[in-house]
Amino acid sequence: MKRSELNAIMQNGLKFIGKMNFKMPPFAYWGPEEWLKAGHEYDEIRENMLGWDITDFGGGDFMSLGLLMFTIRNGNISIPEYKKPYAEKLLIVEEEQVTPYHYHWSKMEDIINRGGGNLLVKLYNADQENNLDETDVVIRKDGHICEAAAGTVVRLTPGESITLVPELYHKFWGEAGKGRILLGEVSTVNDDRVDNCFLEDVGRFPEIEEDVKPYLLLANEYPPARD
Repeated sequence: MKRSELNAIMQNGLKFIGKMNFKMPPFAYWGPEEWLKAGHEYDEIRENMLGWDITDFGGGDFMSLGLLMFTIRNGNISIPEYKKPYAEKLLIVEEEQVTPYHYHWSKMEDIINRGGGNLLVKLYNADQENNLDETDVVIRKDGHICEAAAGTVVRLTPGESITLVPELYHKFWGEAGKGRILLGEVSTVNDDRVDNCFLEDVGRFPEIEEDVKPYLLLANEYPPARD
């Protein structure tokens, strides 16, 4: 992805977040200069990858296949100092913008429609070879639990949520004609470097073409703290 595209996605995302009256933490607005000044007192942000996360899943067309995320809080399974057993993210999904089939080995998450359009979520169990299984899925939606056929699509309107357990394949996108969506994610500790199993071979973190200076940094780009 080009840096200019990442900059525009962040700027548009912040405008939408403001329109939805969601308040972001101060470090959401730190540019490269602020990060160069940030000392070890901000290592929790660096080491737990809090902040901006943008991916086109290696497809080269963010609006069709992509996702904008911001990790607000997170623990760490590798560093005992960070004892939080939970994580929270904010996500923005565009109309018909797909996040491809994947599941998590250990993370359990609630995906919450915080406002805007409708989110469509398609569900399959994973079989022993990590393929889509044709067995019925269990749908956990706002405290209501039921079984449904493999491949069922669940619609989340604003205010609704779904619980996604480990090894449950999910693919989601914004419903056409309903507008972009602000999502919340509340989960157990999250580590996207090791806990994602995608059905197909996709790229998770983009390679960046530096055509302009960065507006804000991604969570995997922070410079180390000065001693």
